Amino acid sequence: MAKVEESQKHKIKTKEEEITTIKAATEILNRLNRAFKIARIYEPNNLLFQKQIEVLLGFIIKALEEDKEASFMLRLSTLFFNGVKIRFGFANYYLFKFISNEFRKREIGVLSFQQGFDKEELTKFIILLAKKGEDSKSSIEDFMSELKQNSINHITLEKIPPFEKLKNKKKDATKIFFLSITHLKESFNKQKEQQKIPLLTTKRLMQSLYNHIVDNESFLYGLTNIKNFDEYTLNHSVNVCILSLSLGKRLGLDRNELVDLGLSAFFHDFGKLDIPKEILVKPGKLDKEERKIIEKHPHYGAEKLIQLRETSYLPMRAINVAMEHHSREDHAGYPKYEKKKSINLFSKIVKVTDVFDAITTKRPYRKKDFTKEEALSMMIEKSGIEFDPIILKVFVSMMGTYPIGTLVLLSTGEIGIVFEANPEPAFVFRPKVKIIADNNGKKKDGEVVGLTEVDPQTNKYTRTITKSLDPYKYNIKTSDYFIIEAE
Repeated sequence: MAKVEESQKHKIKTKEEEITTIKAATEILNRLNRAFKIARIYEPNNLLFQKQIEVLLGFIIKALEEDKEASFMLRLSTLFFNGVKIRFGFANYYLFKFISNEFRKREIGVLSFQQGFDKEELTKFIILLAKKGEDSKSSIEDFMSELKQNSINHITLEKIPPFEKLKNKKKDATKIFFLSITHLKESFNKQKEQQKIPLLTTKRLMQSLYNHIVDNESFLYGLTNIKNFDEYTLNHSVNVCILSLSLGKRLGLDRNELVDLGLSAFFHDFGKLDIPKEILVKPGKLDKEERKIIEKHPHYGAEKLIQLRETSYLPMRAINVAMEHHSREDHAGYPKYEKKKSINLFSKIVKVTDVFDAITTKRPYRKKDFTKEEALSMMIEKSGIEFDPIILKVFVSMMGTYPIGTLVLLSTGEIGIVFEANPEPAFVFRPKVKIIADNNGKKKDGEVVGLTEVDPQTNKYTRTITKSLDPYKYNIKTSDYFIIEAE
C-alpha cells in the first residue's frame, strides 16, 4: 500500500501547486461523476457517454503529465488527490459525497490511474464501477479480479483499512450542520451585495440534511443544542430547518415536499437582514418604534425571496413562510391580515419549531430562559391559540418527554445528557443518557447508557431520571458533548 502514501508523504508542494492539484481533482471528479451516472442509464456506445469518457480521459492524462500520478485516497472523512487534501465548498460538496459513498460501498481506499492507460481501459472501468456495489455481497477483491480479467492494468485499487470501514456519520452530520450555517451567512452577504445566491447548492444542502435525519435523527437533534449567540439568526435558522424537516417527515410529507420545507425554514428569517443590529441584540425591552421595525422583517423577507424566484429552485411556499411564521392560529401575531382565512401548512410547521428554538436559546433581552421541558409545557398551553393543535401534538411527541440534549439528574446521583430517545413507546421515560458527572458531582467523560437495565437482585431499574436540570445554571454547554461524540 505504501507506494501511494510514500510518494504523497515525501512530495512537498507550493501553495500554487496545491491550488492546481485541487482544481485538477475537482475537474476529474466532476467528469467521473457524470460518466458514472450516464453509464448506469445508457449503453457504452452512447455518444453522450463516449463524450464524457473522452473529456475525463483528457483531465486524467493532464494530471499525470503534470504530477506523474493521479491518485485519490479516502481517509475517514477526508479525500486526498496526489497527496493534497481536497477542500469542498457548497457548490461542489456533492462531488465529495459521490466519491465517498461509492468508495465506501465498494471498500475502496485508494484509486490510482497510471501512465499508459487508454480510452478502452477507462470505459471498461467506469462500466464496472457503475455496476459494482449494487450487489451487497460483492467485495473489493471481486472488483479487482474483474479489472484483471478485463485487462485493466493501468487503473489500480487498494482496500480501505479495516478501522475505516464504518462511516463516521456523526462527523459528516456535524460537518453538514456547520456548512449550513456558513452557506446561510454567505447567502446573506450575497443578498446585501446584490449577487446571485446559489439556490441549487442550498437545495442539495437540504437533501443532505434530510439524509442525515434518516440516518441518525437523534444526533442531529443534539446538534440543534448548539447556540451561537454572536450569529444567532444564522444558527437559529439552521436549527429551525432541521427541526422542521423532522416534523414534516412525521407529518407524512414526501421527500420533495421536505426539501421545499427545508428551504422555506432555512430562509424564514431572511428579512432580518434589514433590521439594525442594535435592535436585534438590544439587551432590554424594545420600545414601540423598535417593535414596529422588527415586526417588518416578515415583509422584508418575503420581498427578498420574491426577487430570488427568478430560478425554479425556490418554492413559492418559502415566501409564505417568510411572511407568516409569526402568524398565530387565532390570526393574531404579525403581520396583521384583514381577510386572510388560512395559514400555509409550511408556515404552521415553522411557527412551532421557530418558537421552540427561540425560547430555549439564551438571549440578552429575555428575563426568562426556558428549559426544553418548560418550553414544551408553555407551548402546549397555547395549543389552538398560537399553534396548530395537531402539528404541535406531533412536535411534542417527536421531542419526547426528555428532549435530546436535556441535562438530567439520575437516581444514582449521576448527571447526564439525554443522547438518544428510546424508540419503544413503553420506555419513553427511559432514553439513552451520556454520563457527564459522577454521584459526587465530579465531571467525567462517561459512557452512553440505556435506562432500561434492571438490577437482578432488587428487580428495579439501575438508573432512573429523577428530574431535568437547567444547563445554564450549571454552566454546561450540552452541545459540546455532541461535537466531541462526532470526533
